[in-house]
Amino acid sequence: MPPKSLNQSLTSFYRRLYLAYLVDSGTNTVPAIMAKTGMPRRTTQDTLSAIPSITIELGNEGGQFSVRSWGSINKSWVENNVDRIRDALGCS
Repeated sequence: MPPKSLNQSLTSFYRRLYLAYLVDSGTNTVPAIMAKTGMPRRTTQDTLSAIPSITIELGNEGGQFSVRSWGSINKSWVENNVDRIRDALGCS
């Protein structure tokens, strides 16, 4: 069961994980991420820029992002918990 409310740090961390998951799953442009999540452009761009701070390495070619490395993040955990992350963030 997802937490009832998240502190700002956990929300930020979950948002970065979720966007990395979306990018890795093919939702890999700012407009596509905005459409999928309902996040404003600035939040989407800021979150993508912050993903490397959690050791996930992103590539960007012509506005299409890719995950080059998951670094110290367990990709399987993210995949297995994406519904929980999405619920915690209030995303569809």
